[in-house]
Amino acid sequence: MPWHQITLTTPSNQADALEDTLLELGAVSVTMQDAADVPVLEPLPGETPLWPEVNVVGLFEHDADTDMIDVQLAAQDCAPGAWTYIEDQDWERAWMDQFHPLQFGARLWIVPSWLNAPDPQAVNILLDPGMAFGTGTHPTTALCMEWLDDAEMLDQRVLDYGCGSGILAIAALKLGASMAWGIDIDPQALTATRDNAARNDIASAQLPTGLPAALPADEIFDVLLANILMGPLIELAPTLTQHVKSGGRLVLSGLLAEQAAGVMAAYAGNFTFDPPALKDGWARLSAIKR
Repeated sequence: MPWHQITLTTPSNQADALEDTLLELGAVSVTMQDAADVPVLEPLPGETPLWPEVNVVGLFEHDADTDMIDVQLAAQDCAPGAWTYIEDQDWERAWMDQFHPLQFGARLWIVPSWLNAPDPQAVNILLDPGMAFGTGTHPTTALCMEWLDDAEMLDQRVLDYGCGSGILAIAALKLGASMAWGIDIDPQALTATRDNAARNDIASAQLPTGLPAALPADEIFDVLLANILMGPLIELAPTLTQHVKSGGRLVLSGLLAEQAAGVMAAYAGNFTFDPPALKDGWARLSAIKR
């Protein structure tokens, strides 16, 4: 069945009201999109941040009276919207066709479960794209994956702090790490990590997961990865530092390039840093504990 789709641009503080209006006018679904290419960083559980300018997109059935909808929107002081006629198609197939295997460095690939691995001899991680937790498409995740690809991980003990989908812990294990902890403040992330580990034939004993309180204070690791945000990275500096052994490696990301110096300063008393690695305005920091 074909559809009519209307897109209206509005400030974020009016987006919820516009969503309600479109639903009252018969929209079968309403989605919100970034109107100005402004990044929204990973929210805390329960938070739903929006961009300053939002495209509110309403989907209507093919027989909807678009002229009447325009009149009713105008009567409520809504700015004019742009209509698009959408032909019927296999929506599941169209969604799946957007995604392709992703390569990180020389060895690592992320492969959607419905596709064949381009290089069966590579280190292939089965991970389906989704709305949350990280699937390799964000520059900070890619930067961390590239670091892992270039690192010697054989028999290393790894901590993935803020594990999300578990992608970094799983990559470390597939590259030869002996075990990896997955820690996150969101129980849904822990579920995602366990599910993805099972999909990649990783035993639960190799990848224990838990909330921060579950991690014993005296556990130390050869490698600690934390792809979160600048604020938590600075706040957690004493905690993360105590979990890295002397001579161990620290990898931090989830921050913008201009935030790198502030994060490095929080760890400078204990770590010697490499120059920041940058991608699309984002940064990854790597260091060795003195």
